[in-house]
Amino acid sequence: MSPWNRIALGAATLLLSLGIACIAGAGGEQQVCDVGADYALGIEDYPDAMRLHAEVVRKHPDNALAHYHLGFAEGMMGNRRAEISEYQDAAALGLRNWDLFLDLGLAQLDDGDLDAATDSLRRAAVLGGNHSESHYNLAIVYERRGMLADAECEMLASLRLNPGQPDARNTLGVIYAEEGQTLRASIVWRVLMREVPDYEPARKNLELLGSHLEVARGETAAVSLPPAAAVKAVQDRSKLASPIPETELSPAPAQ
Repeated sequence: MSPWNRIALGAATLLLSLGIACIAGAGGEQQVCDVGADYALGIEDYPDAMRLHAEVVRKHPDNALAHYHLGFAEGMMGNRRAEISEYQDAAALGLRNWDLFLDLGLAQLDDGDLDAATDSLRRAAVLGGNHSESHYNLAIVYERRGMLADAECEMLASLRLNPGQPDARNTLGVIYAEEGQTLRASIVWRVLMREVPDYEPARKNLELLGSHLEVARGETAAVSLPPAAAVKAVQDRSKLASPIPETELSPAPAQ
């Protein structure tokens, strides 16, 4: 497991316009959810939102938007498997919102399914390519899988869209450190600390990076000598191994 201080995955991002609870379906038609159910979701009354959206789904099982909203409420209540199931139903019914696939990918990642999470977050990045969150979370799953070049690419894409994200900047430093680019990592964290002085993960990562470099220097010093010292050591060993000349064993002539 990586020792670096990461930030938690981007929070679920249901983009809900209360009072206009509708969204275009795959064929361009308007799908409408229940305003009362969405109001409960908007005020974060998740138990009521679950109850009301479940009723909408029972009456209108082909309402993809209602499945999506029900899944979101289930997730906020910690019902991860039910959340994923409702998101998948929404996708199967033709809903193609980038944030649906973002939320699905995050839920799958939280559930430990890296393959499914990668597929969903890739779709979110394709559908929502102008949203920094889609690239940020795809970078996160790539980093978790050790796909560091892809993670770097996606995190830079996220930062181009929203340069001020402390979490994205910190995670870019983590990716650089894991790639062995310690100087780049150090620069990212130092600039972040200067601009956001109370951002604790960057400070901790800089301290950790310093500790790693000190250990590495110590290990190198323990196993390798500088060239001059190494030559001297060889010479010293050679002297010890050489036989003592006979002249040194003979007594000196009397004066």
